[in-house]
Amino acid sequence: MKRFLFAIVASLWLPAGQAACRQHELTPPSKVKIDGDAVMIVVHQSSTYDARFSTKRGGDEAVRFAKAEKIPVIYLQDDSREEDYFMEDCSPDYWVYSEGGEIRFPVTASHVYIVGGHLEVCMSAALHDIIYQWAKQPPRNRTVTYLMDAIYSNGRMIDPADPFYHDFDRFLGIVTYGRPGGEHWPKLSLLETMGIIRDQEHQLNYIRQILPRWDTTFPASYRIEVQLNMSAKKVLRAAEGWYPPTVLFHFVDSALLLSDLKFP
Repeated sequence: MKRFLFAIVASLWLPAGQAACRQHELTPPSKVKIDGDAVMIVVHQSSTYDARFSTKRGGDEAVRFAKAEKIPVIYLQDDSREEDYFMEDCSPDYWVYSEGGEIRFPVTASHVYIVGGHLEVCMSAALHDIIYQWAKQPPRNRTVTYLMDAIYSNGRMIDPADPFYHDFDRFLGIVTYGRPGGEHWPKLSLLETMGIIRDQEHQLNYIRQILPRWDTTFPASYRIEVQLNMSAKKVLRAAEGWYPPTVLFHFVDSALLLSDLKFP
């Protein structure tokens, strides 16, 4: 009886998202069907990897935006504990098993909103699979929107020679002070990292480093652009013709901006 009462109290104490997300079915990749021309993919939104919950609010706002705009939402889940997944909304269009962020279902939508995931690991794997699929499909304009307050990172691509390295190292040391060592703790949101960098030119250089390998994926007939929020688009590679197929990597602070500014 005491165990039963404890279980009830524990379920009431846990955040609603964590309690409800423990029971759900996984959809085989072959059964995933994306309707429309946009999709949101949420990669391993788990405290196993983001123990600070640095992307909790950003991820929840992202999913809220997607559902308001009728954009399909797909959660990728790995072998980490289900109770560690911290999304508030536990009813995406699909839960799909993905051990390392790999995408085994067809992505025909031309606009992918990317949320969650380790920027340099599982999220990188997801994006490489997506752009590889796109490169094999008929040429058309494509967009990847990074929601930066919903993506976590350990700053692996930041070099000690970078002018902002000292600030990054100090900030990381502060937010992880006193926590156990190991890979699970030292994570920042991508938005926090950009706040540390601050200088726009340095931000652009950092963005170039963390992009998936578009240069070895898309043929030279594709124009490649990058954009930060509503700033001017930067051309990373031009292409011939007046209207070549264009891939835009769009970095946005938060889904809250998407709602306010009505991003496409």
